[in-house]
Amino acid sequence: MATIGVTRGLGDHDLKVHDSNIYIKPFLSSSPEVRVYDLLQYEHGPDDVLILATDGLWDVLLNEEVAEAVTNFLPNCDPDDPHRYTLAAQDLVMRARGVLKDRGWRISNDRLGSGDDISVYVIPLIHGNKQS
Repeated sequence: MATIGVTRGLGDHDLKVHDSNIYIKPFLSSSPEVRVYDLLQYEHGPDDVLILATDGLWDVLLNEEVAEAVTNFLPNCDPDDPHRYTLAAQDLVMRARGVLKDRGWRISNDRLGSGDDISVYVIPLIHGNKQS
């Protein structure tokens, strides 16, 4: 909505959409959506991951595109490389940002790349196999 709603909206009750009289408050919530995933219920391999990312990624890439990118990236890394998940996160950031072309930053199919901040975590689930 062309504003920094999340960073200011939780405390700024008068925050409006840029160049409008539309208040942001009805669109924001300080109550998070929480989903519980029992790591011990499943056996995970080294390529089973959770992707945690900001809207800079999700605004331009579909869940399926992210899953495919990580599924194709991780098997090409040394499974003992402790940086493989960081490299996968960096790959996703670059995919979302795109490449600079004549008409701006572009991703696949000449779609616009993200103009937003992009933060990505690729979190391995294999450690959930171990019981404390």
